[in-house]
Amino acid sequence: MIIVAATKNRHKIEEIAAITSPLGMEIISREDAGVPEFTIEEDGDTFEENSEKKARAIMEACGKMTIADDSGLMVDALGGAPGVYSARYAGEDGNDKKNNVKLLAVLSDVPAEQRTAKFVSVITVVYPDGNKLMARGECRGHIVGEERGANGFGYDPLFVPEGFDKTFAQLTAEEKNKISHRANALRQLETLLKEKMNEPE
Repeated sequence: MIIVAATKNRHKIEEIAAITSPLGMEIISREDAGVPEFTIEEDGDTFEENSEKKARAIMEACGKMTIADDSGLMVDALGGAPGVYSARYAGEDGNDKKNNVKLLAVLSDVPAEQRTAKFVSVITVVYPDGNKLMARGECRGHIVGEERGANGFGYDPLFVPEGFDKTFAQLTAEEKNKISHRANALRQLETLLKEKMNEPE
């Protein structure tokens, strides 16, 4: 089964592929699916809205089953920010480094015990007939005071998941893929996909 990935983020594609390939699903990029280059405005107020919007736009462009992820970091002391603005927290010309620098600056006066946070991932699969499956995964943890580790991407160097003493960026891909928000969403999606596959025609 071939699914087109709406994201152009190769890290996300690798994480999704690592978990979906055992299900017999091959993830291909939107470029490989022949989708012309265009920008999808991520203007939803929730991860759910943005995830579905991305999946539906790419599915309509290529006519194939499409998977999209919208994810971000929600920091309790910041009222859930940066949330859906995680990727552009430091501005439209921001990047992972700038986002992390801004987050550390904003949290500079927040004591360690109040730096609780969670990563959220909402993954949507849209079928050519318009039907959809949606799954949400979360991973709770806390934000440390400096970047640690060279693996991962985004806010991974700042986020220590519950039960661990290493950041996501210090864990191996295998370790992260067992506990991450995206892994939790994909596990839920796996159940939904299996149910869908077993539905009578």
